[in-house]
Amino acid sequence: MTRMLEGKVALVAGATRGAGRGIAVELGAAGATVYLTGRTTRTQRSEYNRPETIEETAELVQHAGGRDIAVQVDHLDPAQVQALVARIEREQSRLDVLVNDVWGADFLIEWNVPVWEHSLERGLRMLRLAIDTHIITSHFALPLLIKNPGGLIVEMTDGTADYNNANYRLSLFYDLAKTSVIRMAWAQAQELRPHQCTAVALTPGWLRSEQMLDNHGVSEANWRDAIAKQPHFVITETPRYVGRAVAHLAGDPEVERWSGQSLSSGQLAKVYGFTDLDGSQPDAWRYVVEVQDAGKPADATGYR
Repeated sequence: MTRMLEGKVALVAGATRGAGRGIAVELGAAGATVYLTGRTTRTQRSEYNRPETIEETAELVQHAGGRDIAVQVDHLDPAQVQALVARIEREQSRLDVLVNDVWGADFLIEWNVPVWEHSLERGLRMLRLAIDTHIITSHFALPLLIKNPGGLIVEMTDGTADYNNANYRLSLFYDLAKTSVIRMAWAQAQELRPHQCTAVALTPGWLRSEQMLDNHGVSEANWRDAIAKQPHFVITETPRYVGRAVAHLAGDPEVERWSGQSLSSGQLAKVYGFTDLDGSQPDAWRYVVEVQDAGKPADATGYR
């Protein structure tokens, strides 16, 4: 990764773990000053109750050669988000990249449970974490971002528009959460166009997040051991892969060509030529349709 984002300022909302952590690291490696937020610190955990902290993410950004500013923020609290953006404006006078990656709701998912049986409290909380957080952050951050042409907002989701439009995603609440974010990116693209700024929706493939590795009883060092029990795990990717997708979007002088679109890490890897950490280019969503959902034996040949 070249230092193509030198002098740029980015905010990764929801950078404690998973895709947000990978994105923060790659933006830092590309030269950006990265404000990274989350609720979990070394002294306080969020309701998600995972061990990863924003301080750990900050250390990874530093190790990659980036400049980081870690800030504990609950993105459901407008006052906290407003104070964060005011700080960025005071310290940097600009914002070039906003990544809305706030989620933290995996523990609320009730798999394949119809709406009349699903916990209403858990479902509505999922929607607040997935949708309200993104809207609140955009509301306060975009006035700073549009001060300079070329700004980029990335709405992180799960699944491409094509895939989500054709497939039921776990429950009404999860389905609505992930499809709404895609539409949110489209709507913001219309509002940002007069300011020469861009909004996109972006999904990783099957992400080897910290929790996913834990769920399969493996680490990043031996992740292939999980293939024996879950053969389709062969198509998984690291969080850094989608991080590189964001960095290349942010560094693309013609990024407006993507405005309003639903994109994936595997799709963008083919356009920009970046790879995952192992040198491969996983194309998970094509694999899901053509291999996994088609009921074929797991085989990533031609898909990474």
